[in-house]
Amino acid sequence: MKPVVSEALATLIIVLAAALIGAWGWGALGASVMALCVLSLTLLRHLWWLGQLIHWVQAPQESAMPTVSGVWGELCDHLYQQMRKATKETKLVTTELERLRLAAEVLPEGVVILDDHRVIEWMNWEAEACFGLNAATDIGSRLTHLLREPALLDYLNNTTQSAKPLKLITQRNPKHTLQVQTVPFAAGRTLLMVRDVTQLEKLATMRRDFVANVSHELKTPLTVTLGFIETAADALGDASPDEMAHYLRMASEQASRMQSLIEDLLMLSSLETDSPPTESDVDLSALFAGVCEEARVLSAGQQNIRLTMFGPSHLVGSPRELHSVFSNLVTNAVRYTPKGGEIALHWDAGAHGGRFSVTDSGIGIAPEHLPRLTERFYRVDHGRSREMGGTGLGLAIVKHVLERHQAQLDIDSEPGKGSTFTAIFPAHRVR
Repeated sequence: MKPVVSEALATLIIVLAAALIGAWGWGALGASVMALCVLSLTLLRHLWWLGQLIHWVQAPQESAMPTVSGVWGELCDHLYQQMRKATKETKLVTTELERLRLAAEVLPEGVVILDDHRVIEWMNWEAEACFGLNAATDIGSRLTHLLREPALLDYLNNTTQSAKPLKLITQRNPKHTLQVQTVPFAAGRTLLMVRDVTQLEKLATMRRDFVANVSHELKTPLTVTLGFIETAADALGDASPDEMAHYLRMASEQASRMQSLIEDLLMLSSLETDSPPTESDVDLSALFAGVCEEARVLSAGQQNIRLTMFGPSHLVGSPRELHSVFSNLVTNAVRYTPKGGEIALHWDAGAHGGRFSVTDSGIGIAPEHLPRLTERFYRVDHGRSREMGGTGLGLAIVKHVLERHQAQLDIDSEPGKGSTFTAIFPAHRVR
């Protein structure tokens, strides 16, 4: 208030002085004229400073603050300090909002903010991917107009179900299963959270199938073994030595099958839960020679098995796990190649890495089965697989071992023309 009072007193003194001068020279009329002139000049001065202040306030970043004195100078200084404070606070708020936006963008779950009319106000990239939307064009549109899903509409209408997530498959993204949940927040706004649970659903299905398959796979040999043991016990004393030997041989075969199945299950569990074993330099020449010998024993001369090798013959990895990979691939070729067929084992290595392929002239595999061959217990022909003595876990083991060695499995097959299974290793593992 002091600058205002001082400015008013100074103006009053100047007006009185001008009036006295006018009265001394021209009387009462001169006093009035002089006082009016001084007041007019003072008013024009204030109007000029007011105009300068308005001009600066309209664009404070583009023009310098006017240099004035007195009450107008105090006002300019006060406005300047307030504007600096507001600018600083605005920058802080903008920075925090940007941080929140970036944090929401990288959330593993999709987030959509809806107003009270279910119009999209904002969404992150994960929500775009899940719902098949585009933030650039879809923000500002009603979600229920973009996603015409009756289940989603019913879920949004029924506020009592908001605590329970909704499983949803949309027409825009039909190959994915979504889990949607709403969370009320702020005034009339709704936070819609969405996540892609496709893989979780697949894993749950695989677990259920796995338990059912394990139960079935173990139940069959157990039933057969118990049946032969009971038959042998009942026939003890009446059966001939040949019959007893037959019963015991069949029971032994089924017990061996269960043992192989349990060993493969334990190995799969170890591959999934244990840390990678200590790696060493593996001599593939010796390893392949051993695998070929095992294959020839299994084949009993019914197939022609040959091995060719080119390039470096040493690989960095786990000898036990690599033996399991190569043995499973070759054993499968022997089992599914008819008598007199050809089985070719080929190793080729160089700057591109290493490739071990097993090519057979067997029955081949239809294209629709190829993507699922590495699933546990998946069988193209259930009856033939069991007849061949396989556990249904060999290729699942191959897949896991190759993943632990940064390698991959490639399958090429055609019904009636044989199959080629290729293990592809990265260059840094080849010595």
